[in-house]
This record gives sequence, C-alpha cells and structure tokens, in this order.
Amino acid sequence: MKALITAGGHGTRLRPITHTQNKHLIPIANKLMLQFALEFAQDAGIIDVGIVINSNDESIKKAFGDGTDLGLKLTYIPQDAPLGLAHVVKISESFIGDDNFIFYLGDNILVGGIKKFIGDFEKNASNCHLVLSKVPDPNRFGVAEVVDDRIVSIEEKPDNPKSDLAVTGIYLYDKNIFEAVNNIETSPRGELEISDAHQYLLDKGYDVSYSEITGWWKDTGKPSDLLEANRLVLDNIKSDSKGIVDENSTVSGRVQIGANSRVINSNIRGPAIIGDNTTIEESYVGPYSAIGKGCTISGSEVEYSIIMDGCQINQVKRRIESSLLGNDVEILRSKTRPATHKFMLGDQSRIEIE
Repeated sequence: MKALITAGGHGTRLRPITHTQNKHLIPIANKLMLQFALEFAQDAGIIDVGIVINSNDESIKKAFGDGTDLGLKLTYIPQDAPLGLAHVVKISESFIGDDNFIFYLGDNILVGGIKKFIGDFEKNASNCHLVLSKVPDPNRFGVAEVVDDRIVSIEEKPDNPKSDLAVTGIYLYDKNIFEAVNNIETSPRGELEISDAHQYLLDKGYDVSYSEITGWWKDTGKPSDLLEANRLVLDNIKSDSKGIVDENSTVSGRVQIGANSRVINSNIRGPAIIGDNTTIEESYVGPYSAIGKGCTISGSEVEYSIIMDGCQINQVKRRIESSLLGNDVEILRSKTRPATHKFMLGDQSRIEIE
C-alpha cells in the first residue's frame, strides 16, 4: 500500500495568507496542515508516500525533506497546472505502479486517522473504496447516490444532489483507477474530474465500495473551515506546560505551553495551545486559540483564533476573535493624536472595525 497526497493548488479562498505560503503549510493547532495527512499514513504502516505539488513550489520539500523525520519515504510529483484530481492520479501512475494506494487530499482533517478505511478496503477487496460523509451542503462536493447499500452513481457538485452523502477527500484504489483516468474526458470547467473516474468504474462494472465517516471531518478550504478544524483538534489535546506561568496568572482547562514561553499576569482558558518562545503578558487567551512560536501578546485579548509565528498584538482594546493572522503580523494600539486607524493590507485582505 502506498499513499498519494495532494499539496498543490493556489488556495484562492484563503488569500491573502496564501499569497505568500502554500495553504498546506498553514498550522492547525500549531501543526502544519499537511503533517496530519503524513502522520496518518505513517500510523497506518505506509512508508512510500507521493506528494503532488505545484511545479514551481519548493516550500513543501523544504518543510518535510525526504520524510526521514516522520519515518516515511517521500517522493515529490510536480503538477504544472491544477487540471483536476483525476489528473493528479494520472500523472502519478509511474510512482504508484501496480500497488494499491490511498489518495488523500492534503487539506482534509479528520479524527481517528485512515487505518479503518484501509481495513474496510482490504476487507471488501473492491477496486475502489470511497469515504463518505453526510453534509448540509452536498452541492459543494462530489455526491454519491446509494441504493441498497451500494453506490449507483456519483456526480460532481450537482445543482440538485441525489443525497446528502459527500465524497470526502479520502479514496482507495487498485490499479484499475488508471484505466479510468486515462479514458475520461475533460469536464466543461477544463478539469479531469475524479467523480467522472468513479462513474467510469461503476459503468464498466468495477466494484466500488464505501465507508461512512461517523466522527468529524473538515475540508479546510475557507478561513471558517480552518478555525473549525483548529477547534476540533484542540478539543482533543492534553495539558502540557514546558513554559513559565507566574503566580499572578490563571491557567484553566487543557492548555499546552511551549518551551521558553512565559505567561505573566494573564488568564489562559483552554483548550488552547501556545508555541515556544512566546510571551503572554497582562492578557487573556480564550478557548480554541492557537498561538504560534515567538509571539508577543500584551494587554490584549484573543479567542477562537489562529495566530501564526512571530506575531505581535499590543494593547488592543477589543477582543480579537474568529481571526487568522499570518506570520509576523503586528496589531498595535496607536499612541498618536488624532486617533486614527492605520492599515497596510495586501491583496484580498479583510478587516472588520467598529
């Protein structure tokens, strides 16, 4: 069994964060998003992992190298343009060979890992195994129609979905998937659709089985999805403090505090995580907050937010909530008169003020 993981695309719905970094390197509870997928593969006993990346992007290689640190053997597969998920599979045929493999979209986060789905695939001995999840908005996904516990059709982002069962970003295949991706036609939006490949397998009589996710699963395509994934992951952390908390501070709930970090005259309410070399002084950090490395929060309040490495938040009057701050962002209270707002914002930034 091999694994094929996507880490390409442009993350347009996450701009401006993704103007300067690959979305798969955005942290969720202070862990790089793509690392969740890699750790799931390693935990399932998979060693050989192919990562499909944008052809001009070296950031994923820089972050994970050859995979030795994770106990994996990583192969990087460049994709010249985002031409669809079936195209991702198509260009990976030489890496996969005749092996069975799991295809995992690297921006998906779920609880419990992938071992169960691999076990279901092997137990069914099917040609293709899909992982489904009931969703309130199935028109955003590929949708499976199930009759008598069998998938009978799959449609990509339908206007009138035949069910509420979304095809998640977890697929398992044998070598017959390559027949499908090499025979389907480009869709009207110019892509080779993975749903069309699945429908091809059904039409040709191949066995397509499925599992249904019973826990949580998130496709982190939008900022709100990132914050929700961050919440779900933080809900499962255990308390661990390697930093210093002074006697005037209160830490309650499940909180992780990194090495060389300091909490001074502050209130930390978990679940929350604080990275290494960060200072929280005369501040409040509320539930579902992830504060990165080397940050300083002084005289301010933060809750339900992702604050990446190197940020400074200083003497901000109102609580910062439901926010996503990139690396090295500064939010400071101005001391000049007349009182004004000063902004330096990149393309597609969003800011809310009273």
